[in-house]
Amino acid sequence: MANIFFKKRIYITLIVTLAVWGLLIWDYFHGGVPSHHLLAREDLPSISNWWGGFLLPTLTWFLTWRIQKRLTIDSNSKSIETIPASVFIAYFGSLLFGILLAVFFTLGVSELTGYMMLSVFGVALFFPVYRSECLLGFICGITYTFGGVLPIVIASILALGAVIIYKLIRPVILFVLGKLEAGK
Repeated sequence: MANIFFKKRIYITLIVTLAVWGLLIWDYFHGGVPSHHLLAREDLPSISNWWGGFLLPTLTWFLTWRIQKRLTIDSNSKSIETIPASVFIAYFGSLLFGILLAVFFTLGVSELTGYMMLSVFGVALFFPVYRSECLLGFICGITYTFGGVLPIVIASILALGAVIIYKLIRPVILFVLGKLEAGK
């Protein structure tokens, strides 16, 4: 029996590939493909958005594989027939968050974008925002504004912080709260 999720991975990767290459071709014929300087400093090297044409499809394939692997382990099955709604909610929530972040950044509302970035760590106390679907949604949401490489770097840093908070700090807080509750 063919694994339906594998076919969905192909479609998702194809959609991301077409979108990123469509954006690159559009940029090429409308003023050139932009490059972004590290830390937005002119004295640091710049990274061309052309890299996104390779990195984003590769990352999409990898992250959808991670989603498939996690869902397969969770369901104790060899194949996944349906994708749970929680995966879609996490993806589209992160996509919307990324789009809003990019819009506010473009509008020059840097104070709000700073708060939004920090809010990820607060949300990480309650939800596993380090998961692959969240990373993919966030990266897709900010790629148009920041190119293909910087979103991956930003998302990786946020994911690292989120996994530390969710897997290490959250259990300590829950343990302490449990002890305080038991002591009443």
